[in-house]
Amino acid sequence: MQKIRNIAVIAHVDHGKTTLVDGLLEQSGTFGSHEQHDERAMDSNDLEKERGITILSKNTAIRYKDHKINIIDTPGHADFGGEVERVLKMVDGVLVLVDAYEGVMPQTKFVVKKMLALGKKPIVVINKIDKPSAEPERVVDEMFDLFADMDATDEQQDFPIIYAAARDGIAKMDMSEEGGDFQCIFETILEHVPEPDGDRENHTQAQVFTLDYDNYVGKIGISRIFNGVIRKGDNIMLAKADGELVKGKISKLIGFLGLNRMEIEEAEAGDIVAFAGLETVDVGDTVCDPANPMPLDPMHIEEPTLTVVFAVNDSPLAGKEGKHVTSNKLRDRLEAEMNTNVAMKLEVVGEGKFKVSGRGELQITVLAENMRREDYEFSISRPEVIVKEIEGVKCEPFEHLVIDVPEELSGGVIERLGKRKAEMKSMLPMGQGFQRIEFEIPARALIGFRGQFLTDTKGEGIMNHSFLEFRPYTGSVESRSYGALISMTPGSTLAFSLFGIQDRGVLFIGVQTEVYEGMIIGEHSRSNDLVVNPIKGKAQSNVRSSGADEAIKLVPPRDMSLERALEWIEDDELLEVTPKSVRIRKRYLTENERKRHSRGTKKD
Repeated sequence: MQKIRNIAVIAHVDHGKTTLVDGLLEQSGTFGSHEQHDERAMDSNDLEKERGITILSKNTAIRYKDHKINIIDTPGHADFGGEVERVLKMVDGVLVLVDAYEGVMPQTKFVVKKMLALGKKPIVVINKIDKPSAEPERVVDEMFDLFADMDATDEQQDFPIIYAAARDGIAKMDMSEEGGDFQCIFETILEHVPEPDGDRENHTQAQVFTLDYDNYVGKIGISRIFNGVIRKGDNIMLAKADGELVKGKISKLIGFLGLNRMEIEEAEAGDIVAFAGLETVDVGDTVCDPANPMPLDPMHIEEPTLTVVFAVNDSPLAGKEGKHVTSNKLRDRLEAEMNTNVAMKLEVVGEGKFKVSGRGELQITVLAENMRREDYEFSISRPEVIVKEIEGVKCEPFEHLVIDVPEELSGGVIERLGKRKAEMKSMLPMGQGFQRIEFEIPARALIGFRGQFLTDTKGEGIMNHSFLEFRPYTGSVESRSYGALISMTPGSTLAFSLFGIQDRGVLFIGVQTEVYEGMIIGEHSRSNDLVVNPIKGKAQSNVRSSGADEAIKLVPPRDMSLERALEWIEDDELLEVTPKSVRIRKRYLTENERKRHSRGTKKD
């Protein structure tokens, strides 16, 4: 029997999970002296590198002494909470990371709750102790309070504590010690994480917890072997969640070490491996012995809470910038995404229209951003929350919202959230002039709130939220308070006309930008929409006027990223996404159409 330990690293977003895993790989000697690797080596996707967040859980393995330690790095953002829940079922111990200043955050609560419910034993790592504002003792107390509030067992509350500055490779068991290395983390893992249950002599049982895709071998299932041995070329039985049994053969078995994947011949109970050869494999499926199939419990996958409609781009500028523009291409790409992303659902709702449901705006914008980088062109509608009927009552998703704001600005933020049906639950001073306020709020009310929140807090506020539960519907919620500036004509924008328009609101576009009728070029300073002409040049005459030599000074336009634009739009607007640009437009381009449609909806 090989000596194995399986651990997951869980934490709130940006508390240093991936940096810690880097340090573990580095200090265990898994990277050879000749191997070059980047900072945050586990974040392999371009978007992950740019945003500095983990989007997909990834696994690696290190060798320490005579042990193999499988480590799974999980996402910290609430939109990817489903990933975390599945990963926790596959491991025997958990490293819970907490920032030494920020302390317990919504996602920390979310992941700790899941971990305790599954009966896992934690090792708590207080990270970023090198911050000038760090208060490790306060954060340790917060963790004890959190475990007590969540009814942790005595055994779970008796957790070891490690103090670390993962970026610098420092870890120690006591704050009074001088800086040490990660050896204390390795030793704590070997001492406190139990060996995996299961026996290689039993009938085979392995459960798939993540999917990958390879153009050559097709779907790859990454799974934990609970019992028995799996060998390359084995005939096996795949037990699906609905009870169906499918025969198959393992064509390829893949093991992990460091950042490398290598083909192996066999793996035994307790290990984490990937296999190919089963096209119908899904998350939660069990690989069993065909002679004696014993499926494991299927996994509960969290329900989506938001939907958007992806559709073929039908604007006047359609097809000029993207390579893949047809509904068939769009459908193929979305179906390919559903192959590996089990937290999302796809539904065809009309000619060239596809309803995509996910856990939150970030998850949907990450998909859209990846698609535009692959040369797709499409339009997206405003996100809507999924309303369910539970026991005859109309219910909607609620979120647990935590904001950190400067004390002098907290009044305005509380007032604004009050209008959005938020209920304040607690208010604590955080030191350094900041306050932490917790709310429970309908998920609908958070759509479009982030931009307003950053304006209200002068860019200093931090907001985090995670899914709470479905509750009875709360009625209408205040949305965007400003109207749109809409172009009345197609053409190329001119500085002269933009100079006149900028007094009416904030522009989203600059000079020499291609526009069309019905395209939104800015935000009106009042609540109504305003139709403007951004391509009008200065009329020339042979009479010299006194204002002829006035310099035109344009205010720089507001940069509308994909996320910001998706939060900004209303129900009668669409987002046009191409590889080169993100444009905002009205659903009905001409003013006559818009008027006719608004009359029709009023009659309804």
